[in-house]
Amino acid sequence: MKTYLRLLTVAVLAGFMHSKVQAQSVAPFKAGDKVVFLGNSITDGGHYHSYIWLYYMTHFPATRITCVNAGIGGDDVKQMADRFDDEVAPMHPTVLTVTWGMNDTGYLEWNWTNSTEWGQKKVETAKTRYAVLDAKIKKLTTTKKITILGSPYDETTKSNPKNLYKGKSAAFAQIIDFQQQIAKTNGYGVVDFFHPMTAINLREQAKDSLFSLTPNDRVHPDNDGHLVMAYEFLKTQGLANKVVADVAINAANKQVSKSTNCLIKNVVGTTDKISFDYLANSLPYPIDTIPRAWGNRKKQSDALKLIPFTDEFNKEQLTVKGLASGNYNLVIDNQVITSYSSDQLAAGVNLAEQMYTPQYQQAIAIREMNEERWEIERRFRNYAFVEFNLLKKSGLLYADNKAAMDSVTKEAKKNPFVGGNRDNYTKAQFKTVRDAWQKEMDVLVNQIYANNKPKNRRITLQLVK
Repeated sequence: MKTYLRLLTVAVLAGFMHSKVQAQSVAPFKAGDKVVFLGNSITDGGHYHSYIWLYYMTHFPATRITCVNAGIGGDDVKQMADRFDDEVAPMHPTVLTVTWGMNDTGYLEWNWTNSTEWGQKKVETAKTRYAVLDAKIKKLTTTKKITILGSPYDETTKSNPKNLYKGKSAAFAQIIDFQQQIAKTNGYGVVDFFHPMTAINLREQAKDSLFSLTPNDRVHPDNDGHLVMAYEFLKTQGLANKVVADVAINAANKQVSKSTNCLIKNVVGTTDKISFDYLANSLPYPIDTIPRAWGNRKKQSDALKLIPFTDEFNKEQLTVKGLASGNYNLVIDNQVITSYSSDQLAAGVNLAEQMYTPQYQQAIAIREMNEERWEIERRFRNYAFVEFNLLKKSGLLYADNKAAMDSVTKEAKKNPFVGGNRDNYTKAQFKTVRDAWQKEMDVLVNQIYANNKPKNRRITLQLVK
């Protein structure tokens, strides 16, 4: 174990060195982009792509993009290649992200006596299989390609005595190195989840051995882990420090010295009461404070203790100097939000930390519609699981007929994964039902982009006497 930790630390440091050299390797999405996220269960049942889209929905409300979940639970790189032409290519992505390797490095086999030899063969097999997928990816000549170095298998946490497969992490690290090399050769963009998340795990476990970004099974990140992943993705796109807004006003002379990403007008008042119109170009990012998705226990907000997301991606800064000494009520659109001292206001406060501002509440509504969209999209992924893990092998891909339903019913009796998706398949087998689900998602996305535009707000700071 000590040898493994030493090797892991070296790998993490090497990854950070690479990240520093790499800097921004992925361009921000542009209006009209259709971003397809190809992956395994971490993509299939995860939120990182949804969190990325939510950032674009709120920070770039006029830049309409589409993000599509193309993950299937249990997929290895061969299975991704096998379904690529039937499912992924017909989506016509303008941007394609690909992450693989977790399932390619096995699980229970690491308990075998010859696990080291077996693991090396598994890694070499995965590399060979990737060539098949890569050949198909290259046929999408107008699509931008992004390799995502996947979230790590956590071999070091003490949070869960189960699912401990010693040696799996080192094998996965070899896959990650291979992915970096191939991406460089092919000129693909690279987003690194593996090294930063491993570093967070090691850092936090030095303080608390029970910590993990994948606490439930060492494999699947919880909601906090998915925000870390979204953070790393957005950071690689060069979007850190793009403020929601940054406002600086002098109450003594009613002059606006800064209005970044916003418009300030009609400044009136005195040194103990000042008001102005505020129209931002962005909404604050609405951090979720409840666990989402089956089996998850962590909240998205738990990640704020691990990464500087607020400072780098959610600053709605308000600075007001020249106020009379005392405490001030912050009033927005005639609603009292909170109070700040004149010293706090002179130093600057972050309005994005106040969830009851009208603009934050507007953003929460966007988040909830996006969550509804995510839930419906999951039905499509459950349908895809049955199609590609069962029906394609029987020559019944997209047949959606009695023979297909009989096959699902029979397999469900002995396969709990198919059994768990049987009810969804009984509905999804009908194209009219799938079309209705798609229309539901389209309505939600249309509503999001109709309601995500910032509104003019009247802000008042009133001395509390």
